[in-house]
Amino acid sequence: MGARAIDQDVPTAAGRYLPIAEHGLIGDLRSVALVGTDGTIDWYCCSAFDAPSVFAAILDADRGGSFELAASVPAKTKQFYFPDTNVLITRFFTEDGVGEVQDFMPVDDGFGEPERHRLIRRVVCVRGSIPFRTRVAPRFAYGTRPHTVRMAGEVAVFESEELSLALTSTVPLEAEGLDARADFKLSEGETAVFALDQVGGAVEPRRCAKVEAEEQFNTTVAYWRRWLSASKYRGRWREMVHRSALTLKLLTYAPTGAIVAAPTTSLPEQLGGERNWDYRYVWVRDAAFCVYALLRLGFTDEAEAFMKFVTRHVSPGDGRPSGPLQIMYGIDGRTDLTEAELGHLEGHHGSAPVRIGNAAAEQLQLDIYGALIDSIYLYDKWAKPISSDQWDDVCALVDWVCEHWNQPDEGIWETRGGRKNFLYSRLMCWVAIERAIRMANRRGLPADLPRWRQSRDTIYRRIMKEGWSDRRQAFVQHEGGDVLDAAVLMMPLTKFIAPTDPKWLSTLDALTHELVSDSLVYRYDPMASPDGLRGDEGTFSICSFWYVEAMVHAGRVDEARLAFEKMLTYANHLGLYAEEISHTGEQQGNFPQAFTHLALISAAFNLDKALG
Repeated sequence: MGARAIDQDVPTAAGRYLPIAEHGLIGDLRSVALVGTDGTIDWYCCSAFDAPSVFAAILDADRGGSFELAASVPAKTKQFYFPDTNVLITRFFTEDGVGEVQDFMPVDDGFGEPERHRLIRRVVCVRGSIPFRTRVAPRFAYGTRPHTVRMAGEVAVFESEELSLALTSTVPLEAEGLDARADFKLSEGETAVFALDQVGGAVEPRRCAKVEAEEQFNTTVAYWRRWLSASKYRGRWREMVHRSALTLKLLTYAPTGAIVAAPTTSLPEQLGGERNWDYRYVWVRDAAFCVYALLRLGFTDEAEAFMKFVTRHVSPGDGRPSGPLQIMYGIDGRTDLTEAELGHLEGHHGSAPVRIGNAAAEQLQLDIYGALIDSIYLYDKWAKPISSDQWDDVCALVDWVCEHWNQPDEGIWETRGGRKNFLYSRLMCWVAIERAIRMANRRGLPADLPRWRQSRDTIYRRIMKEGWSDRRQAFVQHEGGDVLDAAVLMMPLTKFIAPTDPKWLSTLDALTHELVSDSLVYRYDPMASPDGLRGDEGTFSICSFWYVEAMVHAGRVDEARLAFEKMLTYANHLGLYAEEISHTGEQQGNFPQAFTHLALISAAFNLDKALG
């Protein structure tokens, strides 16, 4: 991705906070770290996505903690991924030389120590000579747990009540207060290695020598390239599609097959606003859509792992009811995601509150049934047939939908302004039943087909009658209203309505006129449809890619391609997207966002197909 690397002054003009987009992502399929273009790791949770943070300077520059590593003289920086991997390289250009920091987390350290969650930072001087500085300042449990630091020979050990980390280095370290620091100079061809390990129990601090760092670098590169080589995508936007696939893979939690919506919490949808949420959990909807995107590219192992998560934690069985399903789960399948505010953290750029947990877990969102059963249908079709027990689960879920689809809910956008009869929720209930009927017919599986068909057809007629506004000449957000909503872009994508149906084309025109701004799409107008929250938000990137796909299916291929190419210009320098894009083109919300990347994959796939 080097061609899209950008220049960045160090120190940055942003002062205490880098913009959200000025980060890259590394991870080990358990957790991730965000690395800024200034060389600072300012987000890292050890040893799982939803574990309390160790570095959280992105949420509070003073109290959050960080791992700084940069040239100690004025420098320009560029950042890129080692090709076809999730190994991140930050380059420093100074008057006297060029250096780089290679950041990665070994997926398998090869030493039989699954509890050694290791983060490696390898510094290389490639031209001339450069002085470097580092300061490692962990702040455990979101900055709420005290810790000590002690030097054990060449190792700095940070100890808190619940977690201990060991920092090893090939250059001399010294303790300073609660931190560890080092100043060193490298000449051309010289390297330095820093490794941060979780230690405790049977895992002792172990120095990461230069030879071992080289081996783990090569092993990590080989892992990512081997994984990506299974991709079947050969289209026009291979680089962006593959970066999105690598990003989705980073958001998977290998021990359970869970896929998180994003690896961060409380990055604001609007600076100074209150739309700050914890996304480090498994949304049934988001993860099911991820399965679709990964299956499109040929990654069946991830789809199978998620199906096992669904069977173990989501589907009826073991006394669990067939509905209503909880809309999100912890990465270990837990259901208690109590929301709390961390009042001691100021938030990104002062955008409080910082939240952990998510109260939306208790909402009723009927659309998740459609997303889930559609992913099971696609897995059954493209990967391998589901088992008889899994089919029994599907039947129980569909029977519940047939009984309960006709009730108001909070909807896909998780509004906190009261339940409504959302069109999108009805649409996805129709999808749930329709896909199950397809599976039953294709495989001759037992089902109450007369009842299912009657419910499916009743939902269809209800949407066509109550979801259509004669005044707007468009399908609208909810029954009894005239508000437009980008979620209806899914109507042709789910094959509910023909993409050239006059009612649909009229809806597409209305959405284009009211919710689209230079190819970017707003979810809805919160002034016209109050959602219980203060402030505005940016355009929603998944909707922008849905818009591209809807135009493809409507035959507006040239417009779709232009909109798609414009959307690509809003990616950051590495090809990563947050949840939203601001009026000025800045990334907003949690980062990177699985929803956005899976929609990019789907839009690219369908646009390629239309272009031939």
